[in-house]
Amino acid sequence: QLQLVESGGGLVQPGGSLRLSCAASGFTLDYYAIGWFRQAPGKEREGVSCISRSGGSTNYADSVKGRFTISRDNAKNTVYLQMNSLKPEDTAVYYCAAQFTAQRMCTYYNMDYWGKGTLVTVSS
Repeated sequence: QLQLVESGGGLVQPGGSLRLSCAASGFTLDYYAIGWFRQAPGKEREGVSCISRSGGSTNYADSVKGRFTISRDNAKNTVYLQMNSLKPEDTAVYYCAAQFTAQRMCTYYNMDYWGKGTLVTVSS
């Protein structure tokens, strides 16, 4: 069964850090670009960060630039999102998604597989 599983969410105080993981099972991530998305209550889902299949290209939403870092370990079939200096407005369910692609860049569109999400709550 092909699936993506997110982990690492939880409750953290403003200014704190979390590292989210996105692990793939049933397929290898070597041929996939990966995106992290989030959806806050009452808001539309938005792309947060993405990484190309090689890891050589990344992209960040303006709201998280300088605070979040995306990385991947293809040997572990896992992608990470390190989140630092968290703010209450970062509270959301975070999803990872994979796109089968031959491109060197990453995108937030036409994703092939989605995880079920992990909740991040930033509150004092």
